[in-house]
Amino acid sequence: MAKKDKATEAPTETVEQPPVPQGQGLNLSDIRACVSIIDIVTKRGAFEGVELSDVGAVRNRLDNFLKAADEAQAAKVEAEAETPAE
Repeated sequence: MAKKDKATEAPTETVEQPPVPQGQGLNLSDIRACVSIIDIVTKRGAFEGVELSDVGAVRNRLDNFLKAADEAQAAKVEAEAETPAE
């Protein structure tokens, strides 16, 4: 077994991550707000032309996520309505 030189060893210091506060997570209304913000600032000309494709791509991904979440919620509600209550 080869001896390790103390000078070349990486420090083993760990950085503790702060705890995530309960109730402070990202939710669908936050994502809807982001889409609205993007729409508003785009109308006001806050982005340069070269930035618009990246901004638009992010906006479309967020919007598609919201649509999928709405569809999943609707399917869940429909499935619960079809299940007879005991």
